[in-house]
Amino acid sequence: MGTLQRTILVELVRVFALSLFGITGILVMAGVVAEASQQGLTPSQILVVIPLLIPSTLPYTIPATTLFATCVVYGRLAHDNEILAIKAAGIHLMKVIVPAAILGVVMSGATMALYYRLIPRTHYMLRTQFLNEVEESLYAMLKKDRCIKQPGLSYSMWVRQVQGHRLIDALFKRRDKTGHYDIIAKAREAELHYVAAKRQIEVTLKHCDLYTENNSTAGHVQLKIVPVELPEQYLTMKNPRPRALTYPELLQQRQEKAAEISRIGAELAMQTTTPVSQIAPELAQHISNLKEMQRQLQLELWSVDNELSLRPALSAGCLCFVLIGCPVGIWFSRSDYLSAFITCFLPVVFVYYPLILCGTNFVKQGRVGAVPGLWAANVLLALAAFGLFRRLLRN
Repeated sequence: MGTLQRTILVELVRVFALSLFGITGILVMAGVVAEASQQGLTPSQILVVIPLLIPSTLPYTIPATTLFATCVVYGRLAHDNEILAIKAAGIHLMKVIVPAAILGVVMSGATMALYYRLIPRTHYMLRTQFLNEVEESLYAMLKKDRCIKQPGLSYSMWVRQVQGHRLIDALFKRRDKTGHYDIIAKAREAELHYVAAKRQIEVTLKHCDLYTENNSTAGHVQLKIVPVELPEQYLTMKNPRPRALTYPELLQQRQEKAAEISRIGAELAMQTTTPVSQIAPELAQHISNLKEMQRQLQLELWSVDNELSLRPALSAGCLCFVLIGCPVGIWFSRSDYLSAFITCFLPVVFVYYPLILCGTNFVKQGRVGAVPGLWAANVLLALAAFGLFRRLLRN
């Protein structure tokens, strides 16, 4: 690179670093305040949460700061008539864009490197140690089995229905240290809340009738909160979500799930060769269970495929944002830099991220493939950048 390109690159890096520090700090503090108030974190736990929360925000703050840096730097170049001087000197305009492209490529690579191991590991630690992954696991257990009754727990719980975080018609029993039930309650509605500071589950019972061990009525209360201890094994994720898996773990899980789906498909093919009239009720139930298992595994496989394509797609967004920001910054040379940033950032917010979100939902449902569903937004931005550069060079 020549002196001009090095100077532009240094200015881009300076503005990018300052912007990244400020935007990331604001988002992290907002997230910490929200989680601290919701989860009841202590000051010492907040200090531990902050470094775990920073990596997860970088894939969203890095593209925004690259866009802001290019708008500011190239807008300033055009405002000071440096672009006109460069063109008058016979230097092609695309050579001026090279530093921004370098910044976009480097930041895309850095984001992808963060996604390889650091972001999944910190997300896993954050969810298991401080946030509501324990709650989600218990709710999933209740939704599947309609009860929580396992060795090591001092309480048991049955529900008729699970609606989000509402447990309808819950029966709760808790034993004391002597093995007798000290609380037996039938609640019209209940909720679970994990208190990270105490490593306890708070069971909130609403409109509940209290009973003794011999089933005699002990009273009625509108609201009762019962804290229960949580065994150590429940504080770890037994089946981590795809977002909490590193890239090698995602590839391994995809291979295992694909092999299991193939095995179940082969078994179903063998079972369905029997005439329907000769299928015993037990065999029919077994076939139904296999189909449900295959459907669940397929949904999990689509979620893994979504994560495998989502990470590079979001990483490549840094380069696409840079290519959009350069021509917009030059065109808005006579306006303030914030106007240029907002002008190109609002379409990105209302087009790019909604497309990513829709693509994620469609991929997880199996409606579209992972690559076309998640890379469509980047392709659209690349086409828009091509059109903007073509018009800029023409004028």
